[in-house]
Amino acid sequence: MNTGSYTTKEGELRMLCDALYLHIPFCLRKCPYCDFYSVGADPSLMDAYTRAVLDALAQVPFDLAPLDTVYFGGGTPSVLGGERLARLLNGVRSRFGIRPDAEITVECNPCSALPDTLAHLWDAGANRLSLGIQSADDQQLARLGRMHTIAGVRNAVDAAYRVGFSHLSLDLMLATPGQTLPDIDRAANLCAEVGAEHVSAYLLKIEPDTPFGREGAASRCPDEDGQADAYLHAVETLEQRGYQQYEISNFARDGRIARHNCKYWDCREYLGIGPSAHSFIGGRRRYFPRDLRGFLEAPDKFALLRDDGPGGDTEEYLMLRLRLTEGVTWDALASRFPGFDPTPLHEKARPLQKGGLLFCDEDGLRLTPSGFLLSNFVIGELLL
Repeated sequence: MNTGSYTTKEGELRMLCDALYLHIPFCLRKCPYCDFYSVGADPSLMDAYTRAVLDALAQVPFDLAPLDTVYFGGGTPSVLGGERLARLLNGVRSRFGIRPDAEITVECNPCSALPDTLAHLWDAGANRLSLGIQSADDQQLARLGRMHTIAGVRNAVDAAYRVGFSHLSLDLMLATPGQTLPDIDRAANLCAEVGAEHVSAYLLKIEPDTPFGREGAASRCPDEDGQADAYLHAVETLEQRGYQQYEISNFARDGRIARHNCKYWDCREYLGIGPSAHSFIGGRRRYFPRDLRGFLEAPDKFALLRDDGPGGDTEEYLMLRLRLTEGVTWDALASRFPGFDPTPLHEKARPLQKGGLLFCDEDGLRLTPSGFLLSNFVIGELLL
């Protein structure tokens, strides 16, 4: 397999893709706020889907380098079960090769992170778990429609450690119905107590075509000022517990950032497989339709792939990099886009810096925590 680089029609030199995302579209029960694509965890469907993804791996029409990151997302990948997930991971390894130091992440919910499932994952080479705990309060978990309790979180973490996992990421939700600032403190304390090295903390966004959206749950959530308070409090309290912010919603101890997700934010290429999975590969954005049956029945899975236009231009690079606390460095920008003139960015940044929304200096351009809260506005002002 070619593991070097290729040149686009525009003459830009790019490294071959070394990141793979596999979408597992199954859940035990759909959470009322969730808009991700998933269906019920029917065993026969999950068997058929495992076979379909293995077929898709054999049909991949792109050159990939040996993989540096593999990410199983969903849905709830852990409901697929350890044996099926291990088959998929072994199929990935056989098709592309996986580097010895690769990051291999599997998303889990506490109630499906069973010891047998975790043991199969560990034996197959997975080395990082992302647990969706969302809250450290059982009443709030019930309001969010979650199936686990805090005791279940601790049991899942203990089971992961016993199997051999040491790299754990926990997901938290902010500005949920009834949540207070002390609730956020308790959630941060739980992350630290169980030894998680990574935390993702997201403001709840209620999509209209979800149960929460249809029943008007937004009226039970904090208003914009309350959301800002929750976010800034989470940044502060997580940093007090040793979690350094490196992206709008992501925090890590001891530099244990999510390597796979950082490829997205650095505008690197990746391949996604499965219904609703997106890719950026060969200089193009592409995606599979949200259609499990269509994916299962298609003889050529990649005939389903839809083109979503070119990717990786200067504007997209700036937009994605500004999600990171490191932001955009002038050296990296000049290396990536040699002909780009940053002078207009300096000029547009001045009033935003005076407003406390970003820093612009000799090193580069980066948003403040307050700027992250208004990131769409700030990035729009910079790029217009």
